[in-house]
Amino acid sequence: MKEASDPAPADVGQTWPTGALPPRSRVTVVRASDWDGPWQAEFPGTIDATRAPEPNEHAQAPSGELLYWVTFDTPQYDSDGDGPYRKAQIWGRYLRTGSDADV
Repeated sequence: MKEASDPAPADVGQTWPTGALPPRSRVTVVRASDWDGPWQAEFPGTIDATRAPEPNEHAQAPSGELLYWVTFDTPQYDSDGDGPYRKAQIWGRYLRTGSDADV
């Protein structure tokens, strides 16, 4: 039996967006090419399956960009030195999969 505090998987009550990276996909969180952030280093992680990606509504986000919850392989610090974080919501532009890591 599931404990009440256990998070529900995204496929229960949430719709995974068409075209989004699939849950449990392996990714590399990358640094921005135009500023010193958002993380101190590039590192591997996994698309978290407990929350579906959602539209990025930030004014600087391009139309269609998604926000993903990513669980990090090891705790990480952001570019301001805050952390360590084990999971964070990451803009899609800062994620690379194995198939596009060389792009």
